[in-house]
Amino acid sequence: MGHSSRAALGLDFGTESVRAIVVSLDGVELGSASVNYAHGQLTERLPSGVAVPADMAFQHPGDWLDSAAAAVRQAMSRGNVDRAAVDGIGVDFTSCTMLPALRDGTPLCLVDRFARELHAWPKLWKHHGAKSQTERINALARERNEAWLARYGGTIGLEWFFPKMLETLDAAPHVFAAAEVWLEAGDWLVWQLVGGDATQLPRSTCQAGYKAMWNAATGYPSPAFLAALDPQMENVVAEKMPGRLLSPGERAGELTAAMAERLGLLPGVAVSAATIDAHAGVPGAGVAEPGTLVMVLGTSSCHMLNATVERLAPGIAGVVDGGILPGMFGYETGQAAVGDAFDWLRRLVGHKDFAELGAKAAALPPGAEGVLCVDWFNGCRTPLMDGSLAGAFTGLTLNHGPHHLYRAVLEATAFGLRWIVDVLRESGVPVERFVATGGLPHHNPLVVEVYADVLGEPIAVAAAGQGPALGAAILGALAAGPAVTGLSTAAEAIHAMAAPKSGGQPRVVTPNEAHHPQYDALYRNYRALATQFAAR
Repeated sequence: MGHSSRAALGLDFGTESVRAIVVSLDGVELGSASVNYAHGQLTERLPSGVAVPADMAFQHPGDWLDSAAAAVRQAMSRGNVDRAAVDGIGVDFTSCTMLPALRDGTPLCLVDRFARELHAWPKLWKHHGAKSQTERINALARERNEAWLARYGGTIGLEWFFPKMLETLDAAPHVFAAAEVWLEAGDWLVWQLVGGDATQLPRSTCQAGYKAMWNAATGYPSPAFLAALDPQMENVVAEKMPGRLLSPGERAGELTAAMAERLGLLPGVAVSAATIDAHAGVPGAGVAEPGTLVMVLGTSSCHMLNATVERLAPGIAGVVDGGILPGMFGYETGQAAVGDAFDWLRRLVGHKDFAELGAKAAALPPGAEGVLCVDWFNGCRTPLMDGSLAGAFTGLTLNHGPHHLYRAVLEATAFGLRWIVDVLRESGVPVERFVATGGLPHHNPLVVEVYADVLGEPIAVAAAGQGPALGAAILGALAAGPAVTGLSTAAEAIHAMAAPKSGGQPRVVTPNEAHHPQYDALYRNYRALATQFAAR
């Protein structure tokens, strides 16, 4: 075949679909496929017909396995890959997407008597129903001077694990009582692949560290803190969160015979502990060194950075030792609405696709001829960590059209990114290089051009179009172990399997020297407007 005969499989579970990619251990993409979830996002009605409130979002857990099985079979078939060649499986997942289950792994929503219960269903990462619970957790943590709060920039997020769990206790105490296991969807998926008792459930330190306030030294928030939230929460970690904590790339177990048959693979294949989808984009982008901000640009954006120093920056979504790659401090920051904000605007103005809208927006000068936007259409993640904030447009006249609005939204997301970079650097976290990955950089070149102009720095667009899926495959290879793969370290696996061989040389977008000074002034206007709207 002209490349290694051994391979790893990456499963990338997104908001609308799952992607499967089979990659040889020397970095050649052998086959890939993407399969949509049959139920998509449950944002209007549950399958039972129960209406879903506007700030809630759920998924059907059956979709994850059904779509994964179809995607794996398609990817293997398209690449004509012998199933005996697959040495390891890695899984990345949206987070915090979480669910209640029984101790045998059955999602509570699939138990007949809970099918009509909103809070029995998996809460998608973008579920925003836990606003008051988030406020309670933050207020109590500040009142008690909880040490873990500083690792999350002083504020925990609306989309995280414990707010969603507490929301269930408040809104549906009978569902909370019936839940025997609370877990991330990524951990549930890996559990299904490897089987075993709930006590051996493989939980990811990545998901726990960034979304559930877990720390290797101190664990989860204390029973005393949880009891102060609600007496019924006191022992929830011990009683309803069983399992063992493993780092991404660590072996969670082996593929069971039943799951192997379903996926069209052989049993016994090593399976890695899960990771967050954005985090998988770091190794998938070929980045193994500190100081590189990997911008995973999609429906929302996650900006990931490895550093050799630990600094507590305001508004970061977390700093976790080994949270992204072993031996470094992993920082996560993000923006809650990017690709979905663009798509919202496209639908709002009645355009079928982005072709005409994008072309007209690209022809506009910096500043969208006076239209300025605050991009908080799904709240603000970093640096304000406030899901209740809303977006805004200013400067509109009768002379402006849809393309002005689109350019203004795009520029606003760039200003939001620059704000994040400023926060990191001002806190002493080195940000030395920029790499873009995910769907947007490949499908929307204007995004990267504007981002480079606003930052005033070049951006490398990762060659692999499926960065997180490739990163998941790399973690699968690590789980298989050096005796099988010959790859001893994360850096060695990344350099062997990631770009450029997976898809050509990275494309580097350099800033327009004439545009950057204009954007400096516009960025100051954005920050002033953001301050005004954040105070409302």
